[in-house]
Amino acid sequence: MRHILLCLILLSDACFVLASPPRLIVRGDDMGAAHAVNEAIIKCHKEGIQTSIEVIVPSPWFPEAAKMLAENRTVDVGVHLALSSEWDNVKWRPVSDCPSLRDADGYFHPMIYPNKSYPGRSLKDHDWKLEDVEKEFRAQIELAVKRLPNVSHLSGHMGCSAISGEVRDLVRRLAAEYRLDIEPADLGVKGIGFVGARGTSEEKIESFIRMLDSLEQDKTYLFVEHPGLDTPEMRAIHHVGYENVAVDRQGVTDAWTSPRVREQIKARGIQLIGYRDLKPSAKE
Repeated sequence: MRHILLCLILLSDACFVLASPPRLIVRGDDMGAAHAVNEAIIKCHKEGIQTSIEVIVPSPWFPEAAKMLAENRTVDVGVHLALSSEWDNVKWRPVSDCPSLRDADGYFHPMIYPNKSYPGRSLKDHDWKLEDVEKEFRAQIELAVKRLPNVSHLSGHMGCSAISGEVRDLVRRLAAEYRLDIEPADLGVKGIGFVGARGTSEEKIESFIRMLDSLEQDKTYLFVEHPGLDTPEMRAIHHVGYENVAVDRQGVTDAWTSPRVREQIKARGIQLIGYRDLKPSAKE
């Protein structure tokens, strides 16, 4: 009996040792959309817990984003493929010649999917061509690889990478071709969000901590949000149905740079990782 009990204790200890802490990717989207977004994203990388940055290549502040990332070369970078220009007061255009993806003024349409606040002004409301999508995605990827350090993966802005089965297949093919084929869902990564209210900065901090407390050992998670700063520039950026952009995105920045959040990550032993860490070769 003593021998059996000893074996059970040793087995229990072995299981405890083998269990790994939760791993978490903290991804900040939309770099390039505004100066205040660029500043916030770099702040969250340097002073906070953000581990991956998604860049919108055709966005108006892309040149500044490229310069900032060249000065912060350790960060994991994703190409945030875009086919929309959703804000009312600032717009961006395709970086390739793709007529079926542009509106009458030459910009991307405001929305990807039909929206009652923008009738007839979504990409899906128009006769878009797959060949134009491929041309534009290739142009965005190639400009990103040329200008940005540490590009490791692709993602889709406003759901544009999944507007049809053909587009989903196209994105997978391009990811493999450009060696950017890290797809978290295929690698068992679970998406997760705030747990609780998130209207104010304090609510976001509390809800982010509750999210951290919910993470399980031996699992990997992806948290996606949009850092920003509450500045006059950011207050001028909005669209119908999302008018409190500056306050909302300042709250993300406050949560990701919060000492309380850092302390909780340390207390729980959570490993902060980037997309590159999902590939076995990244550890070799």
